[in-house]
Amino acid sequence: MITVDRIAELRTVVRQWRAEGARVGFVPTMGSLHAGHISLLAAARFRADRVISSVFVNPMQFGPSEDFERYPRSPVEDSQLLADAGCDLLFLPAVDEIYPEGRESATRISVKPLAGILEGAHRPGHFDGVATVVAKLFGIVQPDVAVFGEKDYQQLAIIRRMTADLDIPVEIVGAPTVRSPDGLAMSSRNRYLSTAERALAPRIHTALKAAAARVDQGERDYAAIMDQGARDLRDAGMQPDYFEVRDAATLLPPVPATRELVILSGGAPGQGAVDRQPAGRAALRGPGLQPVERPAGVLGNDRRVITAALAQDRNGLFIRRAIAQRHHHVADKRFMADPADGAALEA
Repeated sequence: MITVDRIAELRTVVRQWRAEGARVGFVPTMGSLHAGHISLLAAARFRADRVISSVFVNPMQFGPSEDFERYPRSPVEDSQLLADAGCDLLFLPAVDEIYPEGRESATRISVKPLAGILEGAHRPGHFDGVATVVAKLFGIVQPDVAVFGEKDYQQLAIIRRMTADLDIPVEIVGAPTVRSPDGLAMSSRNRYLSTAERALAPRIHTALKAAAARVDQGERDYAAIMDQGARDLRDAGMQPDYFEVRDAATLLPPVPATRELVILSGGAPGQGAVDRQPAGRAALRGPGLQPVERPAGVLGNDRRVITAALAQDRNGLFIRRAIAQRHHHVADKRFMADPADGAALEA
């Protein structure tokens, strides 16, 4: 595996690959890697001849009270994991390589229709930081395909929208994940959870399944579903900031023409530090809504991350269920065939 920390060095390597006719895949991360990140690499490898991964803790997406300085960094271990997984090139830039004039003076990208709602309403500027660094990384790497976890559903939606709006010629792939048997996504940050918080976190999975089941049974009183979901989380000792049923394509409230739904909730599992909370998600698919696990965020820092899942009810309405929590999670994945095909995952 080649390791570079300069943009010019990376571009030299990519030019050579292009001259050989190689298709380039890209997996951006913030480091502290584990099996979940590595599975994203596998999804990229499925679609590309050469795969690049970046490890960059992006200061622009952290708020003033968030954990930029505390965010776990393990460059030696990360490099070994990526090399063992068959990564072709690791891009490990310093902050001043990405923001040579300083992050405050850097051009910012804001996907306004999506960035200021839901999770963005509770983390002003966060998604602007995400969109900006992803756009910069796309310009640096110029990949053919980039893989992101679907668990951070709002982030993925923003990256898709930004890529389309700016006519960036990159295929965006959302890759799935699996969870612990109790529904908690596996994550390097789970180690920050207290015993009590770890025991409480799977309740998110329970609330999501209950909400999804009501939609599957034909209920369309979304206000009642949202109210009950938030109440269930509060009764479990959590502090939900929102529990929303939204159009999966627009993240706006559903309208009669909506064909796919996403259920999102953000909050804290208890009274612990907000940077120590996990995300959880339940996934169901098919006429009987059999469990199937999908997605995890890759680029989030994050005090919260949205998880998402896909299901289809008997009436053909697609349902995505997502939950945002005050913590970044990228979960391990088990897969067969295409690593990004949720249907191929083991439940």
